[in-house]
Amino acid sequence: MSKMRIAMAISILLNLFLAGALVAGTVLLRSGGRMINAGSLRIAGAELPVGERRAFRAALRAARRTVRPTILKSRAAKVEAAAFLGRPTVDQSAVLVALDRARVADIAVRAAVEQRAVAFAATLPPVDRARLADAMQRRAIGTGLGTE
Repeated sequence: MSKMRIAMAISILLNLFLAGALVAGTVLLRSGGRMINAGSLRIAGAELPVGERRAFRAALRAARRTVRPTILKSRAAKVEAAAFLGRPTVDQSAVLVALDRARVADIAVRAAVEQRAVAFAATLPPVDRARLADAMQRRAIGTGLGTE
């Protein structure tokens, strides 16, 4: 009888976990799409009016599409670094070289996305640009990166 209770408890816990995953997935799908890794610019864009917000996000997605090969290079370098770390004997210099390549690629991606975001922001009316700037500033201060 004790084994039956343990099996029931495990089954209940598993079902609760699966139900939670289902709810989380539904919420994610209904929340309006994926977040784009563009840092404070992407998040600040949420302050724009709906039409401009969509255009802003589309511009960021387009910028990321243009640098997709660089994104893939970054991912490949991170996978390579992980492979070096997983070996029985760690070649620290090889890991660092691979991570360095990933970092350079990540910076290039960020620069391309930021350039596109700034070009888009320059086309906005002054009121919307001010909203974007305020949101960026709040984000920077909130993360401890801004001045107080």
